[in-house]
Amino acid sequence: MSRYQHDSFWNAAKRGFYSMPAVIRTIIAINVVIFVVMAIGGQALSGFLINLFAFNPEPFTAITQPWRLVTYMFLHGGGFHLIFNMLWLWWMGRMVEETVGPRTFSVLYFGAGIGGAVLQIAIAAAFGANIVIGASGAVLGIMVAFAYLFPTAPIMLLFLPPIEARFFVAGWVALDVLFLGAGDNVARIVHLGGAASGYLLVKMYYDGFDLSSIIRPVENLFKSGKRTVKGKKGKAKRSDMYSVSDVEIMEEKDLDELDEILEKISKKGYNGLTKEEKQKLFDLSKRN
Repeated sequence: MSRYQHDSFWNAAKRGFYSMPAVIRTIIAINVVIFVVMAIGGQALSGFLINLFAFNPEPFTAITQPWRLVTYMFLHGGGFHLIFNMLWLWWMGRMVEETVGPRTFSVLYFGAGIGGAVLQIAIAAAFGANIVIGASGAVLGIMVAFAYLFPTAPIMLLFLPPIEARFFVAGWVALDVLFLGAGDNVARIVHLGGAASGYLLVKMYYDGFDLSSIIRPVENLFKSGKRTVKGKKGKAKRSDMYSVSDVEIMEEKDLDELDEILEKISKKGYNGLTKEEKQKLFDLSKRN
């Protein structure tokens, strides 16, 4: 009998939450907490937070209040807005973070969100735009990264046959293009900017650029930085997932298996792994 068979709902939920990759778990937690606080605080508190942290694409405001480029991603206008963003982040982002590592994933996510906001600034300078809230641009950037890394991964939708990730995400982006200017209060420019930024960043990663190096100066403000092991160009790298101290405590057998798994991912994608290889990658990633 499984030791989890008679577990409480709370323990099962907690175990499921902590099984998520670290960055996704943190992003979802912050978004949910802020949404609950806004809901409890009512319209007055929601209005205050939106006035202070939502993204205002007016160029002068964007330049003088740069924190809005990030904080707008943690505000949502309704329950469905939050739920769908976080579900897509979990469904597609999990495999991305487990493949590229938490630091690189952070750059992909926030880089896409910031890229979407910057494109909105450029458009607003000519045409004007409204206040923007929500993680949709950042999430779409992660979806594009997923489709780039795992192009043939099947996406299962209700009442539809499996759709390869590359076609599903391309169709999603195409819908945003088609509905530009529809007046439906959806920040489609931010979506498209996030998608474009996600594509450029994941391509840089795949071509060998160490995206994790972008956030190291920020980390160094709080703690001494860790040296990393360099990887080969065009492949998933240990340095994105493990520091030197992490690698040193691994057995040589584990390192050899990790190299083989990452090599296989770079050629066939995550779905090309066997069940045992996926479990091995997950076990090794938990050490980071």
